[in-house]
Amino acid sequence: MKKNILIVGNSAKESAMAHILSKQFNVYAAPGNDGMKEFATIVDIRENNVVELLNFALENDINFTVVCSETAIKSDIYDLFNDNGLMIFSPTSSAAQFTISKSTAKKMFYKLRLPTPGFGVFEKKNLALDYLKNCEMPVVIKTDNHKLKNRVMVCPSSAIAKACIEDYFFSGETKVIIEDYVYGINFSFYVITDGYKALPVGSVEDYKFSLDGGGGVLTDGMGACSPFTRFTYDHEDYMMNEIVYPVINYLSEGLKPYMGILGFDGILTPEGDIAIIECNSFLRDHDAQGILSLLENDIYKLMEACAIGSFSDDYNLLDFKDEFAVSCVLSSGQVKNEVIRGLDDLQEGTIIAHINTRQNEYTEYETQGGRTLVITSIAKTISRAAANLYNEIDAIEFRGKYYRKDLCKLADKW
Repeated sequence: MKKNILIVGNSAKESAMAHILSKQFNVYAAPGNDGMKEFATIVDIRENNVVELLNFALENDINFTVVCSETAIKSDIYDLFNDNGLMIFSPTSSAAQFTISKSTAKKMFYKLRLPTPGFGVFEKKNLALDYLKNCEMPVVIKTDNHKLKNRVMVCPSSAIAKACIEDYFFSGETKVIIEDYVYGINFSFYVITDGYKALPVGSVEDYKFSLDGGGGVLTDGMGACSPFTRFTYDHEDYMMNEIVYPVINYLSEGLKPYMGILGFDGILTPEGDIAIIECNSFLRDHDAQGILSLLENDIYKLMEACAIGSFSDDYNLLDFKDEFAVSCVLSSGQVKNEVIRGLDDLQEGTIIAHINTRQNEYTEYETQGGRTLVITSIAKTISRAAANLYNEIDAIEFRGKYYRKDLCKLADKW
Protein backbone atom coordinates (compact mmCIF):
# COMPACT_ATOMS: atom_id res chain seq x y z
CA MET A 1 0.00 0.00 0.00
CA LYS A 2 1.38 3.39 -0.98
CA LYS A 3 2.29 5.93 1.68
CA ASN A 4 0.47 9.25 1.81
CA ILE A 5 2.73 12.31 1.43
CA LEU A 6 1.67 15.89 2.12
CA ILE A 7 3.56 18.73 0.40
CA VAL A 8 2.97 22.22 1.77
CA GLY A 9 3.23 25.08 -0.73
CA ASN A 10 1.77 26.25 -4.01
CA SER A 11 4.44 27.03 -6.60
CA ALA A 12 6.99 25.48 -8.97
CA LYS A 13 9.26 24.03 -6.29
CA GLU A 14 6.33 22.18 -4.74
CA SER A 15 5.31 21.01 -8.20
CA ALA A 16 8.81 19.64 -8.84
CA MET A 17 8.86 17.78 -5.52
CA ALA A 18 5.31 16.46 -5.93
CA HIS A 19 6.00 15.23 -9.47
CA ILE A 20 8.98 13.17 -8.33
CA LEU A 21 7.32 11.75 -5.20
CA SER A 22 4.10 10.90 -7.07
CA LYS A 23 5.97 8.07 -8.81
CA GLN A 24 6.15 6.23 -5.46
CA PHE A 25 3.44 7.67 -3.23
CA ASN A 26 -0.03 9.16 -3.00
CA VAL A 27 0.76 12.88 -2.95
CA TYR A 28 -1.40 15.63 -1.50
CA ALA A 29 -0.50 19.30 -1.99
CA ALA A 30 -1.78 22.12 0.21
CA PRO A 31 -2.76 24.49 -1.24
CA GLY A 32 -0.98 23.35 -4.42
CA ASN A 33 -1.81 24.80 -7.82
CA ASP A 34 -3.85 23.76 -10.83
CA GLY A 35 -0.80 22.42 -12.66
CA MET A 36 -0.22 19.85 -9.91
CA LYS A 37 -3.64 18.25 -10.39
CA GLU A 38 -2.16 15.93 -13.00
CA PHE A 39 -0.15 14.00 -10.37
CA ALA A 40 -1.30 15.15 -6.92
CA THR A 41 -4.51 15.70 -4.96
CA ILE A 42 -5.03 19.39 -4.26
CA VAL A 43 -6.07 20.35 -0.72
CA ASP A 44 -7.66 23.77 -0.24
CA ILE A 45 -5.81 24.80 2.92
CA ARG A 46 -3.54 27.84 3.05
CA GLU A 47 0.09 27.45 4.11
CA ASN A 48 -0.25 29.61 7.22
CA ASN A 49 -3.24 27.63 8.52
CA VAL A 50 -1.04 25.07 10.20
CA VAL A 51 -3.71 23.83 12.64
CA GLU A 52 -6.01 22.92 9.76
CA LEU A 53 -3.05 21.30 7.97
CA LEU A 54 -2.41 19.24 11.10
CA ASN A 55 -6.04 18.14 11.29
CA PHE A 56 -5.97 17.14 7.62
CA ALA A 57 -2.78 15.12 8.15
CA LEU A 58 -4.24 13.31 11.15
CA GLU A 59 -7.57 12.59 9.46
CA ASN A 60 -6.02 11.37 6.19
CA ASP A 61 -3.24 9.11 7.49
CA ILE A 62 -0.43 11.29 6.16
CA ASN A 63 2.81 9.38 6.68
CA PHE A 64 5.25 12.16 5.85
CA THR A 65 5.03 15.91 5.31
CA VAL A 66 7.45 17.97 3.20
CA VAL A 67 7.35 21.71 3.84
CA CYS A 68 8.53 23.81 0.89
CA SER A 69 6.69 26.99 1.89
CA GLU A 70 8.48 29.73 3.80
CA THR A 71 5.08 30.90 5.06
CA ALA A 72 4.40 27.54 6.69
CA ILE A 73 7.89 27.44 8.20
CA LYS A 74 7.35 30.93 9.67
CA SER A 75 4.07 29.67 11.13
CA ASP A 76 6.04 26.99 13.05
CA ILE A 77 4.49 24.00 11.33
CA TYR A 78 7.38 21.79 12.44
CA ASP A 79 6.74 22.07 16.17
CA LEU A 80 3.00 21.55 15.75
CA PHE A 81 3.38 18.41 13.63
CA ASN A 82 6.26 17.03 15.67
CA ASP A 83 4.40 17.54 18.98
CA ASN A 84 1.54 15.51 17.55
CA GLY A 85 3.73 12.60 16.50
CA LEU A 86 3.78 13.30 12.76
CA MET A 87 6.94 12.89 10.70
CA ILE A 88 7.87 16.14 8.97
CA PHE A 89 10.77 17.45 6.90
CA SER A 90 11.14 21.11 7.78
CA PRO A 91 13.26 23.43 9.91
CA THR A 92 11.76 25.05 12.97
CA SER A 93 10.80 28.69 12.60
CA SER A 94 13.52 29.71 15.07
CA ALA A 95 16.22 27.78 13.19
CA ALA A 96 15.05 29.19 9.84
CA GLN A 97 14.91 32.81 10.99
CA PHE A 98 18.07 33.72 9.05
CA THR A 99 16.46 32.41 5.82
CA ILE A 100 13.36 34.52 6.46
CA SER A 101 14.99 37.77 7.59
CA LYS A 102 17.80 39.05 5.38
CA SER A 103 19.11 41.34 8.11
CA THR A 104 19.35 38.38 10.50
CA ALA A 105 21.33 36.48 7.89
CA LYS A 106 23.70 39.39 7.23
CA LYS A 107 24.36 39.87 10.94
CA MET A 108 25.05 36.14 11.32
CA PHE A 109 27.43 36.20 8.36
CA TYR A 110 29.26 39.14 9.91
CA LYS A 111 29.44 37.46 13.32
CA LEU A 112 30.84 34.26 11.78
CA ARG A 113 33.23 36.29 9.57
CA LEU A 114 31.83 34.78 6.40
CA PRO A 115 32.61 36.49 3.06
CA THR A 116 29.63 38.78 2.55
CA PRO A 117 29.39 42.25 0.98
CA GLY A 118 29.53 45.26 3.31
CA PHE A 119 26.10 46.33 4.49
CA GLY A 120 23.99 48.48 6.77
CA VAL A 121 20.57 47.70 8.26
CA PHE A 122 18.25 50.64 8.92
CA GLU A 123 14.88 51.12 10.60
CA LYS A 124 14.80 54.88 10.01
CA LYS A 125 14.86 56.57 6.63
CA ASN A 126 17.15 59.43 7.68
CA LEU A 127 19.84 57.07 8.96
CA ALA A 128 19.70 55.09 5.72
CA LEU A 129 20.09 58.27 3.66
CA ASP A 130 23.03 59.40 5.79
CA TYR A 131 24.76 56.04 5.30
CA LEU A 132 24.15 56.28 1.56
CA LYS A 133 26.23 59.48 1.33
CA ASN A 134 29.44 57.51 1.94
CA CYS A 135 28.61 54.56 -0.33
CA GLU A 136 30.29 53.85 -3.64
CA MET A 137 27.86 53.27 -6.48
CA PRO A 138 26.27 51.01 -7.44
CA VAL A 139 24.62 49.71 -4.27
CA VAL A 140 21.99 47.05 -3.67
CA ILE A 141 18.93 48.06 -1.65
CA LYS A 142 16.56 45.39 -0.38
CA THR A 143 13.72 44.81 2.05
CA ASP A 144 14.25 42.59 5.06
CA ASN A 145 11.76 39.88 4.12
CA HIS A 146 11.04 38.08 0.87
CA LYS A 147 8.09 39.58 -0.95
CA LEU A 148 5.57 38.29 -3.48
CA LYS A 149 6.95 41.02 -5.73
CA ASN A 150 10.73 41.14 -5.63
CA ARG A 151 11.98 44.21 -3.77
CA VAL A 152 15.71 44.17 -4.44
CA MET A 153 17.16 47.02 -6.48
CA VAL A 154 20.61 47.57 -7.93
CA CYS A 155 20.98 51.35 -7.89
CA PRO A 156 23.64 52.83 -10.21
CA SER A 157 23.45 56.34 -8.76
CA SER A 158 22.87 58.08 -5.45
CA ALA A 159 19.72 59.73 -6.77
CA ILE A 160 18.14 56.41 -7.71
CA ALA A 161 19.23 54.83 -4.42
CA LYS A 162 17.75 57.74 -2.47
CA ALA A 163 14.44 57.43 -4.33
CA CYS A 164 14.40 53.66 -3.71
CA ILE A 165 14.97 54.07 0.04
CA GLU A 166 12.26 56.71 0.30
CA ASP A 167 9.86 54.51 -1.65
CA TYR A 168 10.47 51.49 0.60
CA PHE A 169 9.87 53.41 3.82
CA PHE A 170 6.88 55.26 2.32
CA SER A 171 5.29 51.92 1.38
CA GLY A 172 5.51 50.70 4.98
CA GLU A 173 8.79 48.82 5.16
CA THR A 174 10.17 48.81 8.71
CA LYS A 175 13.68 47.66 7.85
CA VAL A 176 15.85 48.33 4.79
CA ILE A 177 19.26 46.88 3.93
CA ILE A 178 21.91 48.75 1.93
CA GLU A 179 24.56 46.40 0.55
CA ASP A 180 27.74 46.88 -1.46
CA TYR A 181 27.40 45.67 -5.04
CA VAL A 182 29.72 42.79 -5.98
CA TYR A 183 30.45 42.16 -9.65
CA GLY A 184 30.38 38.55 -10.78
CA ILE A 185 28.12 35.59 -11.55
CA ASN A 186 25.13 34.81 -9.36
CA PHE A 187 24.86 31.24 -8.12
CA SER A 188 22.96 29.15 -5.60
CA PHE A 189 24.44 26.26 -3.66
CA TYR A 190 22.13 23.78 -1.91
CA VAL A 191 22.68 21.29 0.88
CA ILE A 192 20.45 18.82 2.70
CA THR A 193 21.04 18.61 6.44
CA ASP A 194 19.71 16.98 9.58
CA GLY A 195 21.01 19.93 11.58
CA TYR A 196 24.43 18.43 12.27
CA LYS A 197 25.68 16.94 9.01
CA ALA A 198 25.24 18.50 5.57
CA LEU A 199 25.76 17.17 2.05
CA PRO A 200 25.59 19.13 -1.23
CA VAL A 201 22.55 18.43 -3.41
CA GLY A 202 23.55 20.70 -6.27
CA SER A 203 24.52 24.12 -7.57
CA VAL A 204 23.07 26.42 -10.21
CA GLU A 205 24.15 29.45 -12.17
CA ASP A 206 21.32 31.79 -11.30
CA TYR A 207 19.93 34.27 -13.84
CA LYS A 208 18.28 36.97 -11.75
CA PHE A 209 18.29 40.01 -14.01
CA SER A 210 15.30 40.51 -16.28
CA LEU A 211 17.13 41.27 -19.54
CA ASP A 212 19.55 39.29 -21.68
CA GLY A 213 23.16 40.03 -20.83
CA GLY A 214 22.39 40.71 -17.17
CA GLY A 215 20.60 44.03 -17.61
CA GLY A 216 17.26 45.30 -16.36
CA VAL A 217 15.92 44.81 -12.85
CA LEU A 218 16.61 42.06 -10.36
CA THR A 219 13.89 39.43 -10.23
CA ASP A 220 13.17 36.34 -8.17
CA GLY A 221 14.83 34.41 -10.98
CA MET A 222 14.56 34.12 -14.76
CA GLY A 223 16.36 30.82 -15.21
CA ALA A 224 19.08 28.47 -14.01
CA CYS A 225 21.75 26.11 -15.34
CA SER A 226 22.76 23.15 -13.20
CA PRO A 227 25.38 22.28 -12.21
CA PHE A 228 27.19 25.63 -12.09
CA THR A 229 29.99 24.90 -14.57
CA ARG A 230 32.40 27.52 -13.17
CA PHE A 231 32.21 25.92 -9.73
CA THR A 232 35.35 23.87 -9.12
CA TYR A 233 35.90 21.18 -6.48
CA ASP A 234 37.88 23.78 -4.55
CA HIS A 235 34.89 26.13 -4.62
CA GLU A 236 32.61 23.37 -3.32
CA ASP A 237 35.07 22.48 -0.55
CA TYR A 238 35.28 26.15 0.37
CA MET A 239 31.50 26.44 0.49
CA MET A 240 31.16 23.40 2.73
CA ASN A 241 34.07 24.05 5.09
CA GLU A 242 34.09 27.84 5.31
CA ILE A 243 30.40 28.72 4.91
CA VAL A 244 27.95 25.82 5.26
CA TYR A 245 29.41 24.12 8.34
CA PRO A 246 30.09 27.36 10.25
CA VAL A 247 26.38 28.17 9.81
CA ILE A 248 25.18 24.63 10.64
CA ASN A 249 27.43 24.40 13.70
CA TYR A 250 26.48 27.88 14.91
CA LEU A 251 22.79 26.95 14.82
CA SER A 252 23.21 23.54 16.44
CA GLU A 253 25.44 24.95 19.21
CA GLY A 254 22.70 27.53 19.84
CA LEU A 255 20.21 24.67 20.24
CA LYS A 256 18.51 25.60 16.96
CA PRO A 257 19.61 22.82 14.59
CA TYR A 258 18.41 23.41 11.02
CA MET A 259 16.83 20.32 9.43
CA GLY A 260 15.86 20.67 5.78
CA ILE A 261 17.19 21.84 2.44
CA LEU A 262 19.23 25.01 2.81
CA GLY A 263 20.20 27.27 -0.06
CA PHE A 264 23.07 29.78 -0.16
CA ASP A 265 22.83 32.57 -2.73
CA GLY A 266 26.21 33.96 -3.67
CA ILE A 267 28.38 35.64 -6.27
CA LEU A 268 31.52 34.20 -7.87
CA THR A 269 33.85 37.09 -8.68
CA PRO A 270 36.21 37.29 -11.70
CA GLU A 271 39.08 36.59 -9.28
CA GLY A 272 37.46 33.30 -8.23
CA ASP A 273 36.36 34.55 -4.81
CA ILE A 274 32.95 33.86 -3.29
CA ALA A 275 30.62 36.37 -1.62
CA ILE A 276 27.52 35.07 0.17
CA ILE A 277 24.43 37.25 -0.15
CA GLU A 278 21.57 35.47 1.62
CA CYS A 279 20.02 32.09 2.38
CA ASN A 280 16.82 30.27 1.41
CA SER A 281 14.76 27.80 3.41
CA PHE A 282 14.23 25.47 0.45
CA LEU A 283 14.96 25.18 -3.26
CA ARG A 284 13.90 28.22 -5.28
CA ASP A 285 11.17 27.87 -7.90
CA HIS A 286 13.44 28.11 -10.92
CA ASP A 287 16.15 25.86 -9.40
CA ALA A 288 14.10 23.00 -7.98
CA GLN A 289 13.39 20.89 -11.04
CA GLY A 290 16.96 20.96 -12.30
CA ILE A 291 18.47 20.15 -8.89
CA LEU A 292 16.07 17.31 -8.12
CA SER A 293 16.29 15.82 -11.63
CA LEU A 294 20.07 15.47 -11.47
CA LEU A 295 20.10 13.79 -8.04
CA GLU A 296 20.55 10.02 -8.30
CA ASN A 297 19.63 9.33 -4.67
CA ASP A 298 16.03 8.86 -3.65
CA ILE A 299 15.04 12.29 -2.31
CA TYR A 300 12.35 10.76 -0.11
CA LYS A 301 14.84 8.47 1.64
CA LEU A 302 17.18 11.43 2.18
CA MET A 303 14.43 13.52 3.75
CA GLU A 304 13.18 10.60 5.83
CA ALA A 305 16.70 9.91 7.13
CA CYS A 306 16.96 13.54 8.25
CA ALA A 307 13.57 13.39 9.96
CA ILE A 308 14.23 10.15 11.88
CA GLY A 309 17.84 11.02 12.77
CA SER A 310 19.73 8.43 10.70
CA PHE A 311 21.11 10.79 8.04
CA SER A 312 24.57 11.19 9.60
CA ASP A 313 25.04 7.42 9.74
CA ASP A 314 23.42 6.50 6.44
CA TYR A 315 25.01 8.96 4.02
CA ASN A 316 28.54 10.16 3.34
CA LEU A 317 28.26 11.12 -0.34
CA LEU A 318 25.41 11.71 -2.74
CA ASP A 319 25.33 10.55 -6.36
CA PHE A 320 24.49 12.70 -9.36
CA LYS A 321 23.66 12.04 -13.00
CA ASP A 322 26.31 12.91 -15.55
CA GLU A 323 23.95 15.38 -17.22
CA PHE A 324 23.01 19.05 -17.27
CA ALA A 325 19.68 20.73 -16.58
CA VAL A 326 18.58 24.10 -17.93
CA SER A 327 15.45 25.77 -16.60
CA CYS A 328 13.77 28.90 -17.96
CA VAL A 329 11.03 31.03 -16.43
CA LEU A 330 8.30 32.18 -18.80
CA SER A 331 6.52 35.36 -17.74
CA SER A 332 3.30 36.93 -18.98
CA GLY A 333 4.02 40.39 -17.55
CA GLN A 334 0.76 42.22 -16.89
CA VAL A 335 -1.24 39.89 -19.16
CA LYS A 336 -3.83 37.74 -17.40
CA ASN A 337 -6.44 35.18 -18.41
CA GLU A 338 -4.70 34.29 -21.67
CA VAL A 339 -4.87 30.64 -22.73
CA ILE A 340 -1.46 28.94 -22.82
CA ARG A 341 -1.13 26.83 -25.96
CA GLY A 342 1.40 24.19 -26.92
CA LEU A 343 1.98 22.49 -23.55
CA ASP A 344 0.61 19.18 -24.87
CA ASP A 345 3.02 19.29 -27.83
CA LEU A 346 6.26 19.27 -25.79
CA GLN A 347 8.69 16.36 -25.88
CA GLU A 348 8.27 13.66 -23.25
CA GLY A 349 11.52 14.56 -21.44
CA THR A 350 10.63 18.24 -21.07
CA ILE A 351 9.43 19.11 -17.57
CA ILE A 352 6.79 21.75 -16.87
CA ALA A 353 6.25 23.33 -13.46
CA HIS A 354 3.51 25.90 -12.90
CA ILE A 355 4.16 29.06 -10.89
CA ASN A 356 1.08 31.16 -11.50
CA THR A 357 -1.59 29.70 -13.76
CA ARG A 358 -5.15 28.49 -13.44
CA GLN A 359 -7.36 26.08 -15.36
CA ASN A 360 -10.49 27.43 -17.03
CA GLU A 361 -13.76 25.54 -17.48
CA TYR A 362 -12.29 23.77 -20.52
CA THR A 363 -9.26 22.59 -18.45
CA GLU A 364 -7.00 24.91 -20.45
CA TYR A 365 -4.25 26.69 -18.53
CA GLU A 366 -4.41 30.47 -18.40
CA THR A 367 -1.87 33.09 -17.39
CA GLN A 368 -2.36 35.04 -14.17
CA GLY A 369 0.35 37.67 -14.67
CA GLY A 370 4.02 37.74 -13.72
CA ARG A 371 6.12 34.58 -13.59
CA THR A 372 4.00 31.84 -15.16
CA LEU A 373 5.87 28.61 -15.93
CA VAL A 374 9.25 26.96 -15.43
CA ILE A 375 10.34 24.78 -18.35
CA THR A 376 13.27 22.39 -17.82
CA SER A 377 15.32 20.34 -20.28
CA ILE A 378 18.01 17.78 -19.41
CA ALA A 379 20.79 16.50 -21.69
CA LYS A 380 24.33 15.13 -21.68
CA THR A 381 25.80 18.53 -22.54
CA ILE A 382 24.76 21.96 -21.37
CA SER A 383 24.58 23.31 -24.92
CA ARG A 384 22.25 20.50 -25.99
CA ALA A 385 20.05 21.01 -22.93
CA ALA A 386 19.78 24.74 -23.71
CA ALA A 387 19.07 24.15 -27.40
CA ASN A 388 16.35 21.61 -26.60
CA LEU A 389 14.86 23.98 -24.06
CA TYR A 390 14.54 26.88 -26.48
CA ASN A 391 13.03 24.62 -29.14
CA GLU A 392 10.35 23.63 -26.61
CA ILE A 393 9.74 27.21 -25.53
CA ASP A 394 9.07 28.15 -29.16
CA ALA A 395 6.14 25.72 -29.13
CA ILE A 396 4.51 27.44 -26.13
CA GLU A 397 2.33 30.41 -27.00
CA PHE A 398 0.50 33.02 -24.99
CA ARG A 399 0.15 36.78 -25.27
CA GLY A 400 2.84 38.65 -23.35
CA LYS A 401 5.28 35.70 -23.26
CA TYR A 402 8.69 36.89 -22.14
CA TYR A 403 11.84 34.98 -21.16
CA ARG A 404 15.61 35.30 -21.23
CA LYS A 405 17.20 34.00 -24.40
CA ASP A 406 20.82 33.81 -23.22
CA LEU A 407 20.75 31.03 -20.62
CA CYS A 408 23.96 29.02 -20.40
CA LYS A 409 25.80 30.89 -23.11
CA LEU A 410 29.44 29.85 -22.92
CA ALA A 411 30.94 33.13 -24.05
CA ASP A 412 33.34 34.77 -21.61
CA LYS A 413 31.26 36.76 -19.10
CA TRP A 414 34.12 38.57 -17.50
